[in-house]
Order: sequence, then C-alpha cells, then structure tokens
Amino acid sequence: MSDTAAAPRPPVNSLRGLLPYLRPHRGLLACWLTALAFSSGATLLLPVAVKYMIDQGFVAGSSVDRWFALLFAVAVMLALATAARFYFVSLLGERVIADLRRSLYAHLLGLDQAFFEKTRTGELLSRLSADTELLRSVVGSSMSVALRSGITVTGSAVMLAVTSPRLALFALLGIPLVVLPMALSGRKVRGVAKDSQDRVADANARAGETLGAMHTVQSYAREGYESGRFSDAVQVALGAARKRIRLQALLTAIVIVLVFGSITAVLWIGAQDVIAGTMTPGTLGQFVLYALLGAGSVGALTEVWAEVQRAAGGMARINELLQERTALAVPAPPAMLPVPVRGRIAMQDVVFHYPTRPDRAALQDFSLVVEPGETVALVGPSGAGKSTVFQLLLRFHDPEAGQVSVDGVDLRSLDPAQLRRHVALVPQDPVIFGASARENIRYGRLEADAAQIEAAARSAEAHEFLQALPEGYDSELGERGARLSGGQQQRLAIARALLKDAPILLLDEATSALDAQSERAVQQALERLMQGRTTLVIAHRLATVLKADRIVVMDQGRIVATGTHAELLAQNGLYAELARLQFDH
Repeated sequence: MSDTAAAPRPPVNSLRGLLPYLRPHRGLLACWLTALAFSSGATLLLPVAVKYMIDQGFVAGSSVDRWFALLFAVAVMLALATAARFYFVSLLGERVIADLRRSLYAHLLGLDQAFFEKTRTGELLSRLSADTELLRSVVGSSMSVALRSGITVTGSAVMLAVTSPRLALFALLGIPLVVLPMALSGRKVRGVAKDSQDRVADANARAGETLGAMHTVQSYAREGYESGRFSDAVQVALGAARKRIRLQALLTAIVIVLVFGSITAVLWIGAQDVIAGTMTPGTLGQFVLYALLGAGSVGALTEVWAEVQRAAGGMARINELLQERTALAVPAPPAMLPVPVRGRIAMQDVVFHYPTRPDRAALQDFSLVVEPGETVALVGPSGAGKSTVFQLLLRFHDPEAGQVSVDGVDLRSLDPAQLRRHVALVPQDPVIFGASARENIRYGRLEADAAQIEAAARSAEAHEFLQALPEGYDSELGERGARLSGGQQQRLAIARALLKDAPILLLDEATSALDAQSERAVQQALERLMQGRTTLVIAHRLATVLKADRIVVMDQGRIVATGTHAELLAQNGLYAELARLQFDH
C-alpha cells in the first residue's frame, strides 16, 4: 500500500472527504465564519483609518485625537474578532479530526483478516496519527488562513480599484505572474507531499514491527542492526521531506519576488502621481496598505497551498482505507442461529486458499462433522491446515467451495459478530492487553461482575497467582502481559474463555511450550472449560489427545485418518510417526 511509483497523485478535491465530518458541527462553523467576517472587515478598515489620519489629522485646526481613536477602535475590533476566529476554528479542527479518527478506527475494526494479513500495523497507525494530524492542522489553521487570505486578497483588490482605478489596473497585470507558478507546481507538490508521507509511514511501520518483537531482537543481539535499518528508513523519509521542502521554498521565493516586484513597480507610479499633485499622500498610503495586505495574503495563500497539498495526500491515504471493504458479505437480514446453540459443527467438501498464498490450498476437499458436546483433536504436521479450520469456523475467511455450518446454518448467511459470540478461542499465544487482570478476564463478557470474574479465575487455576499480585485483580499486567509467565498468561486466557461461556470452544495448542507444572494447572483448567462444550483442539501434547473423543489426522489440507489413540497407533501411519516424534516426553 505504500508503493507510490505508479500511484496517481491525490487531487485537492480528495479533501471533500472531510465534508461529512464538518456537517455535525454547523454551529461551530457558523461562529467561526462570523468571527472571520468581522476580523477580515476590521483588517480592510485599517487602511481607510490610516488614510483619514494622514489626510485629516495633520491639517491645521483639525483634532488628530479622534483619528487615532478610530484607528485604535479598529485595532481592538480586529484583536477580538481574530481571537474568536482562532478559538472557534481550532475547536472545530479538534472535533472534526476526533470524529475522523473514531470513524477510521471503527472502520478498520470491521475489516476482515485478509486485509490485516496484507497490511502492516505500523502503516495503519501512521494514517491514524500522522495523516490525521496533518488534516487537523488544515481544518484548525490552514483552512482559516486560506479563507481569511482569500477574503483579504479579494477585499484588497476591490479597495485598490476604489482607491485608485489607474494604479489598480497596473497591479492587475501582475496577478498572472503570481498565479501561474502556483498552478504549474500544484501537481508536482501533491505528488512529492504524498511520497514524503508514505516514507514516514514506512519508517513508522518498521519501528512498530521491531518494538513488537523486542524479545527476539535482543535475544539475537540485533539492536545495532535494527537501529541501522530504522535509520535508513528515516533517512529515506528525510530525503523525501527535503525534496518537498525544497520545492515549497522555491515556490514561496518565486511568488514573493513576483508579488513585491509588481507592488514596487506600481508604487513607483503612485509616487509620481503624488509628486505631480494628482493624488493625496493619504490616498497613496491607503493604496500601499491595501497592496501590502493583498501581497501578504497571497504569500500566506502560497504557504497554505503547500499545506493543503500535503493534507490532500494524507486524506487520499485515509480515503484508501475508508474505501476498503470486507470480503465477508453479511446478508440483509442475516440468518440467526437456533436458541439455544447446540454447537454441531459441519464442514463439507471445503476448499480454501489464503489470499496471501493463492498457489497452495490450505484445505482441499475437507469434510468434518463434530457433534454437540464432542471433543475432537486435530493432529498433523505444521502446515497441515489445522489452524485454517479454526479460521473458517470463526469466519475470518469464507471457503471458496463447500460449506461450513453450525447447527445446520451456513456461516456465510450469518453476521460474523453473532457467530463469534457463541465461540470461545484459547490461542497458543494468548493475547494479554496492557490493562488490569480484571479487565483482561472481563474481555470475555463485558457485563460480568466481580464475583463472576473471580469464579472464572478460580476455575482457570488463576485466582491464586492473581491474588498474590501487588494490587490483586486490579494489578496492571504490562504490555502483552509482561508481568506474567507463559503458564499464567494461558490460564488468564482460559479464565476469559470460561467467562464467555460459549457453546463452542477452540483450543489452539493451548498447552504447548509450557513446563510440566504449568501444563498440569492449565490442563486442569482446560478440563473444566471443555465440560459440556463442543471442543476442537489443535494438539501437540499426548495428554490432550488422550482425552479427546476422536482424533483427526490432517496432512496437506486433507484428513488422512480418524480414530482413537489406540486405533491410529495400530494403523502405523502418519499418526504413529507423529506420536513417536512429538508425543513422547
């Protein structure tokens, strides 16, 4: 997604994607526009006040005080209106971007696993943070500056024509010189800005990947290597940013030279008129101030234009994400599972290839029926398709052929969220959130009370070690459960699954890589968890296999044998070989 070599450059109208987020804040928008009108009006009144101060204030017999009082009153009006404008537009920017971030995050949570398999987490975080921050700057600042500058340029142009039509005509001739470089450079600036943001996203993605694997990085003593890789990524991002900054600086310099060159030429003509007596000094002063206001506003527009180009790149990248759609179709209305759910699982002639590995079938002509309350162990070498069975049962993917059903209902006719409420998963590597132990267990059922959470922990053999933590159940467990051992993390995940109390249970190698003592505690917890539930187990340990009602041996996406431990050993096939290699302690 970060490859921009052939990607079209984002047009400024990609910022239209912000309109739906502006509409809910119409009141704030109206307050901002009102304050903007007053501040722009006060700005355009200043040269008039200066004209009268020069032409009338220094005339003999005239009181200069009232003209200075007028000038000060205009300045106070400008200050108050500008402060109000800044307040309303800054608040508007914060609210709009908060809504955008919420919407984008909710959208990402609704995408399927195929999307996350092909997209780096660091890149998504970059779009949620860096790109939305660019847009916050545009809505909360640049948009206001652009509109204010546009009004000031227009108002100055009108007042220049009113003040001196002749000089205004000369000034008008210089406008194409200013607009032309902005128009010609716009497309190039947009492309360079998007490339710069993509390179920053690449660096963020690399950092996120490394920080998420610090155990491996440090165990291989690869800190220097990873630091070098990140440094290279930052250097590439810096190079792209340097290119963008150089282009923007050159554009700014060209525009300022052209603007002030034009003004200087026009003022020279005006000075000749004052010397000739055809124009008063105050009128020339008024014209000069309007010209300076207009020129300053054009300069501000040039800088803002560069910011808008960058924001257009950011919005284009966010729009790419918002346009992503899940491949898991949800029919309207979706089918409903029977109540209560019995948990009968049936997979018939299933064929499935992962989108990231289309050349190799993960499951091929796979058929399996698990009756309610039955425990079935899936055994086979790595890559046999055991985890894929779980992926399809959770409807993370849909099969390309065949059918997967629960209690006779095809999973493709269900809303995935409804299906997953009836399935509990205990993964091989349990996910522990950076929160308290209580909140981690409560993730299984958010409405659970303290007594239910403790009961689940006791059943999972987790209560004792949780009570021993400094703050008991309210102890923070650190990122990814860093304060717990592997066996403790596994028991916490089992407590979460117990609390969920789902009729279908999926155990993904839940006791692999544990020491004997931890395995015993986890095994006892699992036996309680499996009672009365339809259970599928990916097993690497003999104890788990022996307790299964049936063992299904898989190889290369197919079932090659089914039976009890004794029956399969007697066949002296793949299972017997796996038993000798893996199940012997």
